[in-house]
Amino acid sequence: MRVATGIQISLGLLLVLSTILSHGQRKSKCVYVPEIVGEWWNITGNPDLGIYNSPKQQPVDFGVWQATDDTWQLWSCIRGTKAGGYTRLFYRWEAKSLQDSNWMPKGIAMEADTSLGEAKSGLQAPFVLKENRTYYMFYGDWNRICMARSTDGKHFERILNSEQSPAIFSGPMANTRDPMVLKTGKTFYCYYSAHLQKNDPAIQIKAAVFCRKSKDLKAWSEPVMVSSGGTAVKHTGWYGGDAECPFVVKIRKKYILFRNQNYGKDNFNTQYSSLDPLNFGVGNDLFKVSELSVAAPEIIKIKNQYYIIALKPELNGMRVAKLKFVKRRSG
Repeated sequence: MRVATGIQISLGLLLVLSTILSHGQRKSKCVYVPEIVGEWWNITGNPDLGIYNSPKQQPVDFGVWQATDDTWQLWSCIRGTKAGGYTRLFYRWEAKSLQDSNWMPKGIAMEADTSLGEAKSGLQAPFVLKENRTYYMFYGDWNRICMARSTDGKHFERILNSEQSPAIFSGPMANTRDPMVLKTGKTFYCYYSAHLQKNDPAIQIKAAVFCRKSKDLKAWSEPVMVSSGGTAVKHTGWYGGDAECPFVVKIRKKYILFRNQNYGKDNFNTQYSSLDPLNFGVGNDLFKVSELSVAAPEIIKIKNQYYIIALKPELNGMRVAKLKFVKRRSG
């Protein structure tokens, strides 16, 4: 007889509750479908990491924001370096305009601090939110979601809790990573990815997008599984890759989730449109609206124009294109 473990029970309960909510929610009469407008332009290449240079290095998950001096900042996780451990670190670029090509390389921005419990060279997916006059960076350390802050949007220091740790939460699955934070009203929604530690045939959902809420960026709710399964699973090469790099855009009363499945020449991303920021379909495609050949996208809005920043198919930097959201009747 197989005995369910605690994580199997909790994940199973999350799946049941999320599936019930997913099927119970009414579909909106209209949805917003993202469409890329015009041609891409390249903004970064593969950086010079000095002693960490490696022929295998690849810029992957990243964050983009505007600093106090109005310059645009891009921090990327560079994987496959010679830094040891999980081979990852953060590198920084800067530009005067989002429309610029060939942003200026600014060097290595951050490395993991093992004295604070971070996995060696395990930094992943920085995301920055400006709240009042403070910039908050959310990032993964391979096992946990952590936070740092800055007053100028360029130089960040980790926010340490009473246990001298930058971590704010982890789980319920392994490799908690890829945080993205959306503020709507007075509530912060932190979306992130995780997958099973091992590919267990007995567990149906092996990877998912989760969300936790906060009113003050300090106390966070229990996790809610907001997206998993569906046809997206067919577009990844490994069991934990179908629910990565979540990014959510709010348009009026609709929430559009970008959920990643593949990087590289076969890059693939699935989008969902929902009235509920905590429900984009669990184990189904009820709220799926489109697919794009992009990887790890981040969406920026300047005045009335949206832009999409994504990885190049060659995994040697980032590119930008204009984006629009087309209102359509729900199918």
